Order: sequence, then C-alpha cells, then structure tokens
Amino acid sequence: MSGHSKWSSIKHKKGITDARRGKIFTKLIKEITVAARMGGGDINSNPRLRTAVQAAKSENMPKDNIDRAIKKGTGELEGVFYEESIYEGYGPGGAAVYIESVTDNKNRAVADIRYILNKAGGNLGSNGCVAWMFEKKGYIVVENQSVDEDVLMEVAIDAGAEDVREDNGNYEIITTPKDFEAVKTAVDNASIPCIVAEITMFPQSTVNLQGKEAEQMLNLMETLEDCDDVQKVYTNADIPEELVG
Repeated sequence: MSGHSKWSSIKHKKGITDARRGKIFTKLIKEITVAARMGGGDINSNPRLRTAVQAAKSENMPKDNIDRAIKKGTGELEGVFYEESIYEGYGPGGAAVYIESVTDNKNRAVADIRYILNKAGGNLGSNGCVAWMFEKKGYIVVENQSVDEDVLMEVAIDAGAEDVREDNGNYEIITTPKDFEAVKTAVDNASIPCIVAEITMFPQSTVNLQGKEAEQMLNLMETLEDCDDVQKVYTNADIPEELVG
C-alpha cells in the first residue's frame, strides 16, 4: 500500500465515524470558502469550487451548508478568513510527509503540526524538503465489481486519463490535474460509481515501512487528519496491506 497511499482508500476501508464525518464537513466547508474567495462563487466558471462542491455533495452535505460556505467566500456573508499553507517534514522511518493546511491562525497551525510530528518521532522540515518527491495528479477509484474493466478503460482513456490500473480489488484512474474534471464527468455520465475522486499528490518513489514504524505512520496520518488546521496530508510511506483492516 504505497504513496498517496492510497491514503484515501485506507480511510474508505476503515470507515468513517460520526466524529470524523464532522471533521470532513469542516474541511469541505473551508475548501468551498477558499475556492469561492479565490475564483468567485459561480461553479460554472470556477473549477476548484466545482470540484469542492461535488466532494461536499458526495458526503451528503446539506445544500444550505454549501450555499453559506460559498457566500462566506465571496463576502456576501460574514465569515472567517482562511489562509492556505504547505508544511513538509518526515515521519517514522524517514518517510516524507506533505501537509496542506487551511487555517485562520497560522501560528497555531504550525505549532500543532510540529507537535504531532515530533510526538510520532518525526520532524517538521524546511519548505521544499519533500515537495520534489511528489507530483500532483487526478485520482479516481472505482470498485472492480461495479464495472467491466474494458468498459472503464474505454471511458477513462477516451476522456483523457493517463492510466487505469487494478489495485487490491479496485480500479485506479490516474489523470493530469487539467484532465481530472473531464475524466470524472465521463465516468459519472457512464453511471460508474466512484469511491474516491480528488486531486492529490503522488509520490515518485516510496519508503517501505514494516512493523512498529508502519503502525506509527498510520497513527501519524490519522492524527494529522484529525487536526482542525490540516486540510490534506500525503506520504511516500509504503505500508503493508494487512495493517489497514
């Protein structure tokens, strides 16, 4: 289980508790608000907002919540001002950790992230220390029992996907960030259900972790995900499949 580690797939397999779902809603609202502030409140002309709204709908977020988040971003409603930051560092076994933060208090965010990394035996690094190890990609996951492989391949490749591959009972569709939306739309139009659909960071090489270090890395990723100021977290750790279930 490698890299972006299928971290999205790991979370799917582990299930989502009510407490974690509340945190997911908070992170989605932040993303919608920032996307609306940066590119306007019209989803037809703002691809980032459109993707954020689709993600919120896939988590069954009420329409009123989505509309309020957009209006807070555009300034129609009063709201918190969020800033985006990237933090980079290392976790157990020297695995790279790449963290996207959206926060209303950058001092609190960096202090919390540093504390979490240090407690797990890792450390916060300088800007750029691990970013070069990752590449931004579109990532769509489909359960293999929900579609014929040849059908999925044809739909995805015709829409511009770079690759379609099988991994642990799922099909993974890889795209450039530019082609992600077109491929996702084509998959949706073919009535093929997705369990993950996002722009993500893929590691270009991985670090194999076993035993205690692998367990520590899973715990670190979950703790970072639970941090209110962390939006997304990625690693190049290769974690044994049996630790996930």
